[in-house]
Amino acid sequence: MTFPNDFVWGCATASYQIEGAAFEDGKGWSVWDMMCRREGAIWHGQNGDVSCDHYRRYKEDVGLMAEIGLGAYRFSVSWPRVIPDGIGAANAAGLDFYSRLVDELLAHGIQPWVTLFHWDYPLALYRRGGWLNRDTADWFGEYVALVVKTLGDRVKHWITHNEPQCTIGKGHLEGGHAPGDKLATREWLLAAHNLLLSHGKAVQTIRSHSPSPCQVGWAPVGCAGIPATDAPQDVAAAQGGTYAVNWKNTWNMTWWNDPVFFGAYPEDGLKLFGSDAPHVASGDMDTIRQPLDFLGYNLYYGPHVRLGAEGKPEIAPESTGHALTAFDWPITPRCMYWAPKFFYERYKIPLVVTENGIACCDWVALDGQVHDEARIDYLHRYLRELKRALGEGVPVKGYFLWSLMDNFEWEQGYKQRFGIIHVDYPSGRRTLKNSAYWYRDVISTQGADI
Repeated sequence: MTFPNDFVWGCATASYQIEGAAFEDGKGWSVWDMMCRREGAIWHGQNGDVSCDHYRRYKEDVGLMAEIGLGAYRFSVSWPRVIPDGIGAANAAGLDFYSRLVDELLAHGIQPWVTLFHWDYPLALYRRGGWLNRDTADWFGEYVALVVKTLGDRVKHWITHNEPQCTIGKGHLEGGHAPGDKLATREWLLAAHNLLLSHGKAVQTIRSHSPSPCQVGWAPVGCAGIPATDAPQDVAAAQGGTYAVNWKNTWNMTWWNDPVFFGAYPEDGLKLFGSDAPHVASGDMDTIRQPLDFLGYNLYYGPHVRLGAEGKPEIAPESTGHALTAFDWPITPRCMYWAPKFFYERYKIPLVVTENGIACCDWVALDGQVHDEARIDYLHRYLRELKRALGEGVPVKGYFLWSLMDNFEWEQGYKQRFGIIHVDYPSGRRTLKNSAYWYRDVISTQGADI
């Protein structure tokens, strides 16, 4: 069995992680520019000021994408690069960069998949309340309209938000990501509600401004349980856990996706959060619940779940010495089978793996190559499970490997390397890793050997 002929093979990146040129050509400050100047916030005090210098080297990078054989490239637009103050006057130089990037991709036969928000929120708007300000939904809509008017004649695939659970959870609850806030439950739930409103308004804006038919989705974290065994009771427990809001944090699927697909918050979440749950104004859920063409999900690992002694799902402990990535994330390939099954069973919509990959300890060897065999093994295992789900009829339409190249890994700085292209940051030199050549073979054979 091969993957379907129309299956989309791609790689993904994010603007702040690769572009550099953080204060050039009229770009405004983002909350990440601010965060990187907070003492102790980022590993070794590093920042994204230059990063991979993709802003200048995008043609070289697109050439490497073509060499790998990518059919699609998922990238994000930096909101403050195109509107420095978040609202108001547009920055022509910023818009021109993304227009040139799209043209370069299309010239190489690569589909652009544009993510409209991947965490680099305009600092000027954060100073006006950010996601706590209900007006942020309208601000976001204005920004989306500008981008779609500029790129919509060529871009046919749009993603509104990347990992809203991280935007709010890491940025506004835990404080490890920009803007580094640690809000009370009532406040971060309000920020989450305003983000959901911004998603709905963005979808409306894309539909109304796109000059031709397009595909629209969004890309939350794929929070899903893995059955600890194949016993029916453990499968049911993992499914139930995937569909539940069990803890007062952002790490679940249904608090985010049920409003988007069903127009209501899940009852168990409303019960859990009680009086802290956000006020839902008249018409809010109609705005949030907009028809989507696909559900994207970013998936790296998942917990093993079993039926507990009291008849409730519980997380099964990992075995001693279980496999870990360089990020200390567990390696759990079976999540790539079970997650899409559970997501499709609940939401009944085509799926796209918008991120999956592994951080490894990579370097250029004496022979000039990067021998990242662990990454190849990881990708092979995960894609094998995805292929299994496809074989059982789960409509997964594409796979975007994270990441195209090593980059600024948020609070981890340049400690982690996720790319299939090695970047020597002082020189900017790119080196295709062994995994890039392996992925090229996967793409050219439609995964025949997976």
